Amino acid sequence: MSKLVDYLNLLDTDAAAREAYANDPAAAMTANGLNAAEQQALLSGDKTAMANVAGIDATELPVPQVPNVNDSY
Repeated sequence: MSKLVDYLNLLDTDAAAREAYANDPAAAMTANGLNAAEQQALLSGDKTAMANVAGIDATELPVPQVPNVNDSY
């Protein structure tokens, strides 16, 4: 399984991981071993891009409930 899918699953199940991502997405993704392509795909929020990077069909991809870093608060 790809590190991106593992990380998405972690974000779905771990509140501390979600908080770390919300506070500093780049640092959280790097700490979890995501490469630049995986990070870019996740930051884009594009499910198809994430699936392509992970090497799976988009219907198999977990999509975490994390804030989009492009959203303004």
